[in-house]
Amino acid sequence: HAARFLAEKGCVLVAAADSGGTVHNPEGLDIARLADHKAKGHSVADFPEGQRLGRDAIVGVDCDIWIPAARPDVIRADNVEALKAKLVIQGANIPVTTEAEAQLHDRGILSVPDFIANAGGVICAAVEYHGGSETAAFAAIEEKIRANTALCLERSKSTGRPPREAALDFAEIRVRTAMTYRRST
Repeated sequence: HAARFLAEKGCVLVAAADSGGTVHNPEGLDIARLADHKAKGHSVADFPEGQRLGRDAIVGVDCDIWIPAARPDVIRADNVEALKAKLVIQGANIPVTTEAEAQLHDRGILSVPDFIANAGGVICAAVEYHGGSETAAFAAIEEKIRANTALCLERSKSTGRPPREAALDFAEIRVRTAMTYRRST
């Protein structure tokens, strides 16, 4: 879904990976054909329109935006130096270790934390729980993720701290505020 959305904005998908390996084509991969290939039960690594690489080779692919979106601990202290992206959008739960996230920050690579970038499912569930429509859910997801990302990045920039630390700060403030509304039993 992220690849389709970004392609609509003019981005080019240059690599994709799954448990079977990585497919890479610096000229771009056809997202619709790749999705169809995957839907037929094939690994993306077997997609004929790119070069097959090992599963973890995805980390070293030269790109602008890198989105780990499937498993935890994909970027670690032992492979973070191979990452060539300028922006990491954490689409999976904890795809970057704490040590690697600090190294990304030190290298000037912007990394949007998972609990900011990957909150769409939780937001959607909350909207649905309150009887909202699919349209309302998508609007809420866009509004909240956009606002929280902006707040996270502004706070990171103003404090010089990594985005995750900035996001944790305002998350803690929000939780503490919400706790003041609890009824005592």
